[in-house]
Amino acid sequence: MTPRRVVILGGGFAGLFAVRALRSAPVAVTLVDRCAHHLFQPLLYQCASGILSEGQIAQPLRAVLRRHPQVRCLQATATDVDVARQVVHAQPTDGDALELPYDDLIVGIGVRQSYFGHDEFAPYAPGMKTLADALAVRTKIYRAFERAEASEDPQERSRWLTFALVGGGPTGVELAGQIREIAGHTLDREFSTIDPGQARVLLFDGSDGVLGAFGPVLSRKAARTLDTLGVETHLRSIVTHVDDSGLTVRRKDGDTERVEARTVLWTAGVEAPPLATALARATGAEQDRAGRIKVEPDLTIAGHPEIRVVGDLMSLDKLPGLAEVAMQSGAYAGRRIRHSMEGRTRKPRPFRYLDLGSAAYISRGRAVVKMGRFHASGLIGWLIWLFIHIAFLTGFRSRIGALLSWAVVFASGARRERAYTAAVPHAAVPVTSPSGPAADPVDRHEPPRPA
Repeated sequence: MTPRRVVILGGGFAGLFAVRALRSAPVAVTLVDRCAHHLFQPLLYQCASGILSEGQIAQPLRAVLRRHPQVRCLQATATDVDVARQVVHAQPTDGDALELPYDDLIVGIGVRQSYFGHDEFAPYAPGMKTLADALAVRTKIYRAFERAEASEDPQERSRWLTFALVGGGPTGVELAGQIREIAGHTLDREFSTIDPGQARVLLFDGSDGVLGAFGPVLSRKAARTLDTLGVETHLRSIVTHVDDSGLTVRRKDGDTERVEARTVLWTAGVEAPPLATALARATGAEQDRAGRIKVEPDLTIAGHPEIRVVGDLMSLDKLPGLAEVAMQSGAYAGRRIRHSMEGRTRKPRPFRYLDLGSAAYISRGRAVVKMGRFHASGLIGWLIWLFIHIAFLTGFRSRIGALLSWAVVFASGARRERAYTAAVPHAAVPVTSPSGPAADPVDRHEPPRPA
């Protein structure tokens, strides 16, 4: 018998969990991803801040799937879908275009950074969606201290020691806390001219509080922790312009302010990549204002039961863009295909997301956790956060390495992963994430949830 052909687009959480659900099924799986690795995106900020190395948050897809002989991995970018012929068009980095026929298609390519219609901000304010983004952010952070040390002009030195972050979601809060720890603990005795502890970290957000999705109680606790660390939080503030020397902010009362900062980091907003528009055009599917594909309760596209959209790219019941949503939806899609091959005639149950909570790391020994009615912060929250991330890290080596790195940082404040290249890679437009739009300032990659 010719095995059923299943094409999975995206090697993130949704794609991997779909593969695992199909392990015992007589299928031939083709997994397509523009990267050759699976990225643990919730810890990107720790790679950017020098706690973890790239190898501790990224594992080769072929190594992760080595026990799945029915899976073929292809490094390519999906560009279009021909629904009439049931063919995916893909483009390798170097090589001729590919046509990948399918009987079932699972689309889990995730989302990319949104600059709210201002893609011209991207060269000056990198986001945090890919491994390249994290390394670019690391370069900007540590290079800023070096440039401040070399400067003879007090005003220019002040600009280099000012860090501005746009977005008060988990990524923004976590990264702001890390920069303050770098300035106050990691680099406190390493410079002769400047005092890194005098570095300013400014966090801008258009809402009424940081970590709004965690509820008002944890939001206030997170704000107090940031204040204790020395992070200056500016709420109800919309960034209207970014350049190489700073940004312009519009306050709630309509007044504008110019902030001189040589390092601007963008941690707000996501949007669907171009393939989502191509897929919607080909299938007649609706898209939400972020460009995500609206799906049926069984995660299929209306009129196309052979196509399922999962993870961050799907729009269903206002589900958040969390790693756990991607895991559960990917596993559900894989099971539905396996059950149909087993000849089950009962109508499948609709996808239901089991909310297991959210967690955000702020600084050493400080985190916030929301699990239903249970809320935790401080050291208890940090211990829960630690357990969650150890449980979901891919690979034994990654878990041991991360534990050792966290132990060193927690005990001494030292960071081993501080190497960076001299040049800062810039992108003229947002880069698609392997895993809405301008009007959807939601961090679509929260930390994973406890099992």
